[in-house]
Amino acid sequence: MLPGASRFPPPKLHQDQIPSPSFQNPRLLSPANGVKTGSPVPHLSTPPGPPVFTSPVRPAAVPFRTSPATPQPVAFSSGSTLPTSSPPHFSNGSIELQHQVPLATNDSTPFEESSCALFSARKVLKQKKLANVPSLGFGALFSPGGEISPGPQIIQRDPHRCHNCGAYANLYCKILLGSGQWQCVICQKLNGSEGEYVAPSKEELRNLPELSSPIIDYIQIGNKRPGFIPVSDSRMSAPTVLVIDECLDETHLQHLQSSLHAFVDSLPPTARIGIILYGRTVSVYDFSEELMASADVLPGDKSPTRESLKALIYGTGVYLSPMHASKEVAHKIFSSLRPFGLNIAESSRDRCLGTAVEVALAIIQGPSAEMSRGIIKRAGGNSRIIACAGGPNTYGPGSVPHSFSHPNYPHMEKTALKWMENLGREAHRHNTVVDILCAGTCPVRIPVLQPLAKASGGVLVLHDDFGEAFGVNLQRAASRASRFHGLLEIRCSDDILITQVVGPGEEAHVDTHETFKNNNALCIQMLSVEETQSFALSMETKEDIKSDCVFFQFAVRYANVYQADISRVVTVRLPTVDSVSAYLESVQDEVAAILMAKRTLLRAKNHSDVMDMRGTIDERIKDIALKFGSLVPKSKLHQFPKELSALSELLFHLRRGPLLGSIVGHEDERSVLRNLFLNASSDLSLRMVAPRCLMHREGGTFEELPAYDLAMQSDTAVVLDHGTDVFIWLGAELAADEGRSAAALAACRTLAEEITELRFPAPRILAFKEGSSQARYFVSRLIPAHKDPPYEQEARFPQLRSLTIEQRMKLKTSFIHFDDPSFCEWMRSLKVVPP
Repeated sequence: MLPGASRFPPPKLHQDQIPSPSFQNPRLLSPANGVKTGSPVPHLSTPPGPPVFTSPVRPAAVPFRTSPATPQPVAFSSGSTLPTSSPPHFSNGSIELQHQVPLATNDSTPFEESSCALFSARKVLKQKKLANVPSLGFGALFSPGGEISPGPQIIQRDPHRCHNCGAYANLYCKILLGSGQWQCVICQKLNGSEGEYVAPSKEELRNLPELSSPIIDYIQIGNKRPGFIPVSDSRMSAPTVLVIDECLDETHLQHLQSSLHAFVDSLPPTARIGIILYGRTVSVYDFSEELMASADVLPGDKSPTRESLKALIYGTGVYLSPMHASKEVAHKIFSSLRPFGLNIAESSRDRCLGTAVEVALAIIQGPSAEMSRGIIKRAGGNSRIIACAGGPNTYGPGSVPHSFSHPNYPHMEKTALKWMENLGREAHRHNTVVDILCAGTCPVRIPVLQPLAKASGGVLVLHDDFGEAFGVNLQRAASRASRFHGLLEIRCSDDILITQVVGPGEEAHVDTHETFKNNNALCIQMLSVEETQSFALSMETKEDIKSDCVFFQFAVRYANVYQADISRVVTVRLPTVDSVSAYLESVQDEVAAILMAKRTLLRAKNHSDVMDMRGTIDERIKDIALKFGSLVPKSKLHQFPKELSALSELLFHLRRGPLLGSIVGHEDERSVLRNLFLNASSDLSLRMVAPRCLMHREGGTFEELPAYDLAMQSDTAVVLDHGTDVFIWLGAELAADEGRSAAALAACRTLAEEITELRFPAPRILAFKEGSSQARYFVSRLIPAHKDPPYEQEARFPQLRSLTIEQRMKLKTSFIHFDDPSFCEWMRSLKVVPP
């Protein structure tokens, strides 16, 4: 290895669907020769998504909550014991290691499941050959934007950082009490603390937050840019511009108007909004006209000229206005909208979405900068453009022909994709996120719109109509936390290699790297910093591990809405083990399944890829059984490891669910789900892989059950949460009793709203009765366990034992036969014995 070469080999930073540029190794300053090579940045993958999932067994009081969640405290509880690393050798003879005090002793805890860093196992295998078995793999999910409780974990000063590798001082460092020097857990070098860590005992040092907590937020309120004054009054709060399709039929328009009126009513008085309509032209509404809806109109066939934008921005119109001054005007504007008047098919109507977004960006930027005696005032936080689209972009820049049969369609689509991606990047440069909320029955040509949302750090969401779910998402899109200029740095012990990153970011540019002697951190530029995202990191060990533990440090830096610079540092220590069974016991099935699913979905770009990926899941199951399972006596079959029983079932759900199965009919819909999943937080990712099944009980409580079709008992109601959809199923017997069914339905709907109240995008909530045509949506997402023998059913679904013989017979006869295998049948078809 060349001196100064990266500890991380080129991990792949996947930017799905948008081809990644080749990454250059960032050049970092070195004391030796002025420059040295830094870590090659991986191949990233983007799309968005979100929620917090609590165990809900109480009735909810509030339906959809649109305000951001209050920060939840992060819990730390005793988990596995983590030994300190063996002391390294120091060449400096004056340093005697026996005077070094490890702050975190063997009984100190790593992190709990509520932490923002979740690992696929709580221990790391020492043997490289077994640790790197690709079918099981090792990695972590990191959620940079999650809230943690205020209190001792917040520090308003510069952090102590290792002068060699850039890592932050933390609770696992060893400290020389007499001199206050601390030893870096990543590179083992000694660092000074400017006397801050000098203390008579290690108990004294525990009063310092960074030496007692694994998660720290460093906050710097002053801004180092000269002549810069952060402004947080209403006049300068980051605006939201609605870009609305005016080519809608009457029914869709009525739903959209209801959603828009509710949206305006939900906004705080200081929120600034703009309203733009687009069709063949772009209409920019003027809030200074209070008596009627009044708009300035620009042509939509080409990008706006500098002159036309100048006339608009420097004219007398008010295009961004706070709600307290213009709520009534906004309502008048929405009430004035009219349905599309010509007799032209929805897909053939001219829509200039690209031009409309360009105009919205120009309005947000306003005059090049508000100059006042040399002081630049900037809006706090990310601005947002929310496009409400009912059809494809077919007019002006970034457009495609109305018909797929157009002789030049492939070339025009390719040009439109590139143009939309560039527009998204331009928005991102100006701290503006573009969310695209699509609804209705007209295909919107997802591949053309997706690059605009993705490159700006936004989301594209599909809805059936402009009704309730659309309205909730409109409100949640506008109220999402606005944090920007995000940079994520990941450092690991020398033994660990990051091989792939999947998430909402791209390679970090050279100027964001800091100059430490050997900064081998993997750096990721984040498109936006939100609670609803996570990064999936795949890791390997470079060689057999000799030490008793390995360390991981995540540092995410961003600016918040008040222009304060935040650095969140999360440090994790995991013990290493020789025993394979101890390692398998420590595997976190849900995290491991999500990491496998993200790696798999990254490659499932089209229908034929999806078919191939189902095959890779089969091969994964067989390989895990072969490498980690046991041979069944007197047979050539392998038993799947009992420690990983939940993992095998989660992978079966993934294989047949909406992400890879045949539940989703249209490729557009699958593409949107895929992009959402690849960026989604751990909570939403888990629900999108495997549904959560809750059965209603008398008294309004709920019992959580395995997601098997055996839950479809005629006298009950069941809630099935599948991430982007929540289903409420009423059994026929219950539905026949009007009073009971009304109470059960109300309780189920309340629960559905409560468990998804923080989720973005908000899911569809669908209710139906047993035997109805819609019930097939529900049935297809449950494992058909009724095909298994009774002893197998009881072992996997113990609730059956509470049923009478008559109820069991009634349940058995209620199932309709179809070809889908049960979980056990699938495992046996792979020549693997189910756990």
